[in-house]
Amino acid sequence: MRLIDTLAALVLAAGIAGCDGQSENGQSDHGKAQTETAETVAAPKLTAATPQDLDWDTLIPEDWQPDTLFDKYDLNSLQDDDPQAKELMAKLKQLWAEAPVVPALDGKLVRLPGFIVPVESESTKITEFLLVPYYGACIHVPPPPANQTVYVKLAPEQAFEGELFDTVWVTGTLKVTPTSSDLADAGYRIEATGIAPYEKEDEPSQ
Repeated sequence: MRLIDTLAALVLAAGIAGCDGQSENGQSDHGKAQTETAETVAAPKLTAATPQDLDWDTLIPEDWQPDTLFDKYDLNSLQDDDPQAKELMAKLKQLWAEAPVVPALDGKLVRLPGFIVPVESESTKITEFLLVPYYGACIHVPPPPANQTVYVKLAPEQAFEGELFDTVWVTGTLKVTPTSSDLADAGYRIEATGIAPYEKEDEPSQ
């Protein structure tokens, strides 16, 4: 597949709200680990000490429409070495790095599921990682936009025994703080207070 097609698919996926069809391993039909939407889980029973389960789509502003970038291009006729394709790739890279976040989420105590991409680790003890919504991100396929990438830091005593692309729940305070690494730009950050293997049965009941 052409790289331009791969990136186009990622842009379209990032711009589509809703990720139904979750599988037993934590991936949806669109390749995203997810929970219920924020509107569903934000029930009156929640208290300040209760983490709010977030859906990855909640991290994307409702008015962000990255797919409009393709309006000026005929993707079917572009090849990766085409000057227009290179121009589009540069715009996509900038769009991804500058993807807008949701300021209202800053300071929220949240729980978010996703796949681990280690930034720093000692053996299999992971203390810093990127949490991403689909398998292969940053390694096998281009990284997600910044508003779909969360930088997670654990205290040394909380080091997680895991591997690349393990699926986990992360609990902590969400900060709208950009963080850059060699792997990707993250638009959000979580100072984690808890991390656990992802289990589908842990999801809030519908």
